[in-house]
Amino acid sequence: MSLPFVSVLITTYNYGRFIEEAIESVLSQDLPPEQLEVVVVDDGSTDDTADRVRKYGSKVHYFRQPNGGQASALNLGFSKARGEIISLLDGDDFFFPGKLPRVAEAFRQDPGLGMVYHPLLGWYVEANEHRESHYPLVSGSLFENLEKFLWYAGPGTCASFRRKFLDRFLPIPEDIRMLADAYPGCLIPFVAPILALPERLASYRIHGKNSYQVDESQIPVEVRESRFRLWQIVIDAMRKWLADNGYTRKQPAVRLFLDRWTVHQQKERFLIDPPGRLRFFWFVLFENYFTSPVQTWKLTAFNYLSAFSALVFGYKKAQQMYEWRKRTMETAQRLFGKTLRAGG
Repeated sequence: MSLPFVSVLITTYNYGRFIEEAIESVLSQDLPPEQLEVVVVDDGSTDDTADRVRKYGSKVHYFRQPNGGQASALNLGFSKARGEIISLLDGDDFFFPGKLPRVAEAFRQDPGLGMVYHPLLGWYVEANEHRESHYPLVSGSLFENLEKFLWYAGPGTCASFRRKFLDRFLPIPEDIRMLADAYPGCLIPFVAPILALPERLASYRIHGKNSYQVDESQIPVEVRESRFRLWQIVIDAMRKWLADNGYTRKQPAVRLFLDRWTVHQQKERFLIDPPGRLRFFWFVLFENYFTSPVQTWKLTAFNYLSAFSALVFGYKKAQQMYEWRKRTMETAQRLFGKTLRAGG
């Protein structure tokens, strides 16, 4: 069986200084030309992006639209792409050699896969430093192994989708002007299994205007506020898709998914507006409620009891609180065996 036809969709806005490296990283992949196409959607750039892309001639399918945001650009690209597999690439990033053959082979081996993704190598341009991404890598089916998806966060520029599953989410709601690639990445486990490859197969360039940072500790408060609002738009759109497609909170997978994003947004809000002790205490209680479906009842009870420590430590000492709870739980495990472990 031959490898599937791959379309690489590059969306860009005023990334003329980066776009050639992105395109070259795709054209240099070890795939036959008849099994690969490059689709570039220019979301109304005002720099020299058009001139830089057009020099590739028929090697690249170039489309330009008035600035409409990332979802709008992705939707145009999806409508033009012909591949069975569609790989995403931001105009300021680039693939490493061997990325597409590795991804295409994974899809070939498992016709039921909906998405393949991998970790990124973050490149801080100003300091010329490289740092690994540390988001959780999850493989499998959401409905067969719920525990693995507890902290799953949908990937963006490192994701490749099988078209027949991706179509379930199209068009992406166009009020998602940024983070739109996370919309199908977050939702696709509801319609197909996914695979996380362990290799770093692409570089994510950190240049000061990104919505995601490899090192989250370096994000300024004003950027966090903007990202909080952007994520809320995505979450509301995902909630609507689930409701429109018959998924309800009565289903454990849906409840876990929605609560996971509630916890995410609350943590982001705390970084902007630190809570008092009581507000932090209620969050710790909700956090335990969120994880309870994949815990033993004894661990859930332990976490509820130890949540009162939030009133003692407070949010400013949250890390110390979590470390204290971990040590206490480990001591209990030594005394009482495995009764407190999750997943039992």
